[in-house]
Amino acid sequence: MPEGDTVWLTARRLHDALAGRALVRADLRVPQLATADLTGRRVLEVVSRGKHLLTRLDGGATLHSHLRMEGSWHLYAPGERWRGGPAHQIRAVLETEHRTAVGYRLPVLALLPTARESEAVGHLGPDLLGPDWDPARALARLVAEPEREIAEALLDQRNMAGLGNVYVVELCFLRGVTPWTAVGDVRAPEKVVALAKRLLEANKERSGHITTGDTRRGRTHWVYDRANRPCLRCGTTVRTDRHGRADQSRVAYWCPSCQKGPPPHGN
Repeated sequence: MPEGDTVWLTARRLHDALAGRALVRADLRVPQLATADLTGRRVLEVVSRGKHLLTRLDGGATLHSHLRMEGSWHLYAPGERWRGGPAHQIRAVLETEHRTAVGYRLPVLALLPTARESEAVGHLGPDLLGPDWDPARALARLVAEPEREIAEALLDQRNMAGLGNVYVVELCFLRGVTPWTAVGDVRAPEKVVALAKRLLEANKERSGHITTGDTRRGRTHWVYDRANRPCLRCGTTVRTDRHGRADQSRVAYWCPSCQKGPPPHGN
């Protein structure tokens, strides 16, 4: 699933391409929106809210989309060939005289009144890259369940919005704890919150999630996606397992030398 910085950059690119212009074509290819006609409406802005995208239109309407694992938005110039996938994977086409935005494989696409956006995103915690960012409130939500595993708590968008598994795994490494460590056992949790903010801010205007400061291929992450390869800090072989509840588990990577705390369940 794309991290919050990827969604933020997608929103900015869509905003730069569409905002202030009227739609000459609006094709929403999902059954519940088959009769919706947005042609002629002006795009006011495109913003991100955590991992959600909100395209606000005049007349008080918002097109809400979420990329989840496979979704993506692509921008094309007039007459340019669309290359995001086969036509049957297209879920939305928003076209102005100057650019066309095509949404592929969007698992969430809904049209709602702008005044009721909270129905889609009101459950989210403070947005790490949003104007509502509030580190104190994010910290309070994070530590409210001290017995919860830190990785699971960081992935919970109700605590703070924007973190995905790449950053969660790397945050655990950088703070020296395993993903299965209880939140209450993490020293200085406020530093986890502050570091999460710094990482997303550092990466929001570029592709990729660089946590080491090294942009060279194979050296962008300390442990993420480095199973059975050396930890970039100490050289110990990186291990992998699963973290989180069984129905929402994610791949965990960790260095048994650099990170202290509980091992995976059952190990």
